[in-house]
Amino acid sequence: MLRDLQLRNFRCFESFAAEFAPGFNFIVGPNGRGKTTILEAACVLLRLQSQRAPNLTPTVRAGRRSFVLSGHVEGHLLQFYYSALRRKLAFDGVEQREPSEYLRLARVVSFANHDLDLVRGPAEMRRRYLDFIGLQVDARYRPALRAYERALRSRNALLKSDAPRPRELEAYTEPLTRAGTILREMRAALVRQLLPNAEASQRAISGHGETLLLEYAPGNEEDFAAHLRRTRADEERLRLTTVGPHRDDLRLQVEGMSAAQFASEGEQRTIALALKLAQARIFAEEAGAGPLLLIDDIFGELDPARRNALLAHLPNDSQKLVTATALDWRTGKWEEALLKL
Repeated sequence: MLRDLQLRNFRCFESFAAEFAPGFNFIVGPNGRGKTTILEAACVLLRLQSQRAPNLTPTVRAGRRSFVLSGHVEGHLLQFYYSALRRKLAFDGVEQREPSEYLRLARVVSFANHDLDLVRGPAEMRRRYLDFIGLQVDARYRPALRAYERALRSRNALLKSDAPRPRELEAYTEPLTRAGTILREMRAALVRQLLPNAEASQRAISGHGETLLLEYAPGNEEDFAAHLRRTRADEERLRLTTVGPHRDDLRLQVEGMSAAQFASEGEQRTIALALKLAQARIFAEEAGAGPLLLIDDIFGELDPARRNALLAHLPNDSQKLVTATALDWRTGKWEEALLKL
């Protein structure tokens, strides 16, 4: 569990410190007090990435050049310093060149109102969802994803040049296809693992026995290199790589119909919650312990029955940091701590 958290120059906080208990930790207060920022800081400290933004630049307090986060997890002290020019990690006071030891300690699942974009938003949101899981469960995922992103950036830059030479293009095609093939295999495996857990969570939260189907939709054919060769004319016309894992998607269906097109907003929110609960189950299976759950003020968008069904369905062995403006809707009793802002 995350025992404590200290922030300096992070978003709206010049400094802030809090201690947390096992089980439920309810962070309660009006909007604009920094409840969401506390959850984001916990995610950044544990996973070195934000659940709210694709990069960490916006998280530095306005007018400052860097932030510092620290906290104890499973008896170990984690410290993270970030600026536009430098990142520094320390594990029990020892600076780390590689993040592997640092990142092995904790798994994180984030629930927020914008999770609705998992269902009705662009494919990029669903790819980020898969990547956030893959980076936490498979040591091969990070190097494969980073290698693919580097090769894709270089290849696209070459395609945008005045006269890309075929030999130069091929130099980036080989690492692109190698990393892309690995990434496709890992994403397909993740979806297979997610499916039964998501189905069970959907039925439990909806209360209607709804059937949720997840289908991996790869952005390239199985023979990635051959697919690239056949799309070369499109690449030259559009001046970018048109096929590959950067075009992957995760198709979502309820009762055999597209969730984005035919599900109501309430059903879509339930699907998004089911996806996040499935993520939590996978982390618990992989690590042998429940992940940290960051639940950010989602209850106002759910009716009271679904709010309490969600709390009751959360993994018992997970620590939960939950933000809300009020708690008068709860019907259950849990081991909990309360932090008022």
